[in-house]
Amino acid sequence: MPAIVVVGAQWGDEGKGKVTDVLGAQVDYVVRYQGGNNAGHTVVVNSPEGPQKFALHLLPSGILTPTVTPVIGNGVVVDPAVLLGEIVALNERGIDTSRLLISADAHLITRYHVAMDKTVERFMGNRKIGTTGRGIGPAYMDKVGRQGIRVQDLYDASILRQKVEGALEPKNHMLVKVYNRRAVDASEVTEELLGYGEQIKRYVADTSLVLDQALEAGRTVLLEGGQGTLLDVDHGTYPFVTSSNPTAGGAAVGAGIGPTRITGVVGIVKAYTTRVGEGPFPTELFDEDGEKLREIGGERGVTTGRPRRCGWYDAVIARYATRVNGLTDFFLTKLDVLTGWEQIPVAVAYDIDGVVTENMPVSQTDFHHAKPIFEYLPGWAEDISTAREFADLPKNAQRYVEFLEEVSGAPMSAVGIGQARDAVIERRPLIR
Repeated sequence: MPAIVVVGAQWGDEGKGKVTDVLGAQVDYVVRYQGGNNAGHTVVVNSPEGPQKFALHLLPSGILTPTVTPVIGNGVVVDPAVLLGEIVALNERGIDTSRLLISADAHLITRYHVAMDKTVERFMGNRKIGTTGRGIGPAYMDKVGRQGIRVQDLYDASILRQKVEGALEPKNHMLVKVYNRRAVDASEVTEELLGYGEQIKRYVADTSLVLDQALEAGRTVLLEGGQGTLLDVDHGTYPFVTSSNPTAGGAAVGAGIGPTRITGVVGIVKAYTTRVGEGPFPTELFDEDGEKLREIGGERGVTTGRPRRCGWYDAVIARYATRVNGLTDFFLTKLDVLTGWEQIPVAVAYDIDGVVTENMPVSQTDFHHAKPIFEYLPGWAEDISTAREFADLPKNAQRYVEFLEEVSGAPMSAVGIGQARDAVIERRPLIR
C-alpha cells in the first residue's frame, strides 16, 4: 500500500507542514524521518473560533489530525525537553497527543550537544555555518561516532550513565581547555535524561515494526522530511547544510522501512525561493522586490524567527530536486504571494563565468559564481485566494504554473493559494 514521501525541493521552509496537514485525511500514519527541532512547520487549522495557527518544531504535522498516528522515526534526533514542551502546549489547546509514537532507536539531543553547537559556531566567526544552535549537528556527530544516546538507553540507568560519561569526557576537555567554558556535569545530565525517560515512556515503540505491520495491513503512510533538498548533507550546498538526509533516500532509512515500500515522492516548492542561514543563493534579491516577498509571504523562520532570504523561482534547483529525490509530483505553495507583480522572473539556467548550464553546478565554487538567466512571465493583479479549481485562476497565473511545470521536471499536481487548510487547488491526486 502507499508510502508517500513529502520532501522540500528547495532550502526548506517550503510549506511541508501545510501539505502534510492537507493530506492528513487521506493517510493513516505521518512519520517524521530525520532532523530535529531545527525544523519548523506552520499549520493553520479552521475551527469554530476561527483559524488557529500551530507552529510545530519536532512533532509530525499529522499530530493535528485526529485520525492519524504521528510517528517520530529512528532518523530523528530528539530534544526531550522540546518534545515535552510541544506536547504540553498542544494539550493545552485541546489537541490529543496520545497517539504519538517515538522510535526507541531515535537519538537524543542533550544539554552538552547544545553547548557544543553554540560554542563552536560562535568561535567559527566568518566561517560559521548558520546553525540554529539547537544541538542538531553535535547529536548527529555522536550518532555517527557511536557515542550517541538513544531513547531506549533512558530505561537502563547503568548503561545511560556509562554512555553519558563516555560521550562527555572529550567534550569537556574541548569546552574547558579550548573554548574556556564550564564543564558539563555527567551526573546532572544522566538524572535529567532519566526524568525525561519516565515522561515519554508511554510513547516509545518499535516504530519500524509498527509501520511494517501498517503497510502490510493496507494502511497509507506519509513520510515527512524536515529542511529541504539543498540542505541535505550529501546532496545540498555543502557545507551550508543540515546534518542528515532530508532527501527521499533518507526516508526509508529514517523510518525503518524498505525503499521498495515507497510508491510516490512529492516535492514541496514555493512559487519563489527562500533560504535561511549562510551559503550561496543564485536568485537572491537585495532590493524592494526581495523585501516585498519577505513581508507578503511572512518569511521568517518558524523555529528561529530569523528573516528568510528571498529570491525568484529557480528551475535549476527544482530540476535537481526532481533528479535526486525521484519526484513524482510537485506541490507548489504560496502562489498567492506573487499577486501584484507586473512580470515575474523565473531562473531557467545559470551563467557561470560565461558558460551557460541548465544543470546544478558540480562544484561549490561554480555554484557561488552562478548568475541566473531569467525568463519573464506576465503577472496578475486579481485576488486568487478563493480559487479552488485551476480554471478559477487568472490566465497569467495558470500560465505561470504551467511554465514552472515545463521547466521543473515533474507535474505541478497541487497548488497552494493561501494559509488555510482548504486553500489548495488539486490538479492531480497526490496519493494514488
